Amino acid sequence: MALSATASGWRFKQPSVIPGFGLTLGFTLTYLTLIVLIPLAGLGVRSAALGWSGIWTIATDPRVVQALRVSFSTSLIAALVNAVFGVIVAWVLVRYRFPGRRILDAIVDLPFALPTAVAGIALTALYAPNGWIGQYLAPYGIRLAYTPTGIVIALIFIGLPFMVRTVQPVMEEISREVEEAAATLGANRFQTISRIILPGLAPAILTGFALAFGRAVGEYGSVIFIAGNIPYVSEIAPLLIVIRLEEYNYAGATTIALIMLIFSFAVLLAINLIQAWSRRRFGYGN
Repeated sequence: MALSATASGWRFKQPSVIPGFGLTLGFTLTYLTLIVLIPLAGLGVRSAALGWSGIWTIATDPRVVQALRVSFSTSLIAALVNAVFGVIVAWVLVRYRFPGRRILDAIVDLPFALPTAVAGIALTALYAPNGWIGQYLAPYGIRLAYTPTGIVIALIFIGLPFMVRTVQPVMEEISREVEEAAATLGANRFQTISRIILPGLAPAILTGFALAFGRAVGEYGSVIFIAGNIPYVSEIAPLLIVIRLEEYNYAGATTIALIMLIFSFAVLLAINLIQAWSRRRFGYGN
């Protein structure tokens, strides 16, 4: 053991089971540079070949703007839906014991293991106008597949596990005794949920929301089948990037990807700031 000085005196410093800070920090920075920073820097370098005027021309192109609007709006809606129903699913799995619970718990992870293309084909088979469910909605003029609504359905499917698996372990740590104590003090169910349960889950909910949103923005495989890929209607930005690559317009593809990266980083940064504020406000996660 090593001695280290503190404001109150000397204390023993427990040896770490992994190598020291210098070595681990160097490995971390090297790993992040090779896997994350260099590829992202490549987007900027390749896009810079167009110049500011070329980047601005692509960024303001009506088709690109609409594709970005579709991608981010549908991802936001899907993440919000998962934030509500993901918490409910986690609550059922944590607080109740019933036949088939383990099977239901395993089904939640299915989007993780299922290839996204298979998920897209399955959802299209269900919600297409001649699909198992869509055929009953078509006579009423309700179309789900080949519209932005179909994109939201696909993104909800692939984003649900992120919310459930983020909230579930935190929910398991909330003791029932806290709820019972609130009830004995006269709190009703709404007050218990809003003042006891949700503040404790807020950081986890925000984390799950950020993960679901980030996955949804870049989703491709499960969306292209059910979206219909109609320009200015249901065309997503990742598909537009693929189209530019097929046209050998690499600078245009990297520029669209760079714009997506900037918007995604801004949204995730805002979510992290809100998460940090919620931890300081409610005193959880410290």
